[in-house]
Amino acid sequence: MRFLIDANLPRQLAAWLESRGHRCEHVLDLGLAQSRDRDVWVRCHESGSVLVSKDEDFAVWVRAGRAGPAVVWLRTGNGTTRDLIACLAPVIEAVEARLAAGDRLIEVR
Repeated sequence: MRFLIDANLPRQLAAWLESRGHRCEHVLDLGLAQSRDRDVWVRCHESGSVLVSKDEDFAVWVRAGRAGPAVVWLRTGNGTTRDLIACLAPVIEAVEARLAAGDRLIEVR
């Protein structure tokens, strides 16, 4: 699977997902850190990536039926990178399975 990590998440999340065998990019590495949400959305859609973000706007767009990428919406609150990965680790296989099944919006709390 291919993921694009949004600016509101740490680069280490991309490294962690890569350790699971996924291709990952971070918006900071693509020069998109200051871009509008729409530009990130389009880049993600064009590259066939799943967007990983804490930004509710992307979830709203998926719910509204807007064409674009699948979104993993992390609703974990603020914390360290370690906290984020600890929250995601127990559910990542379910997230991967849902994405493989075609789900476009997955909320992780």
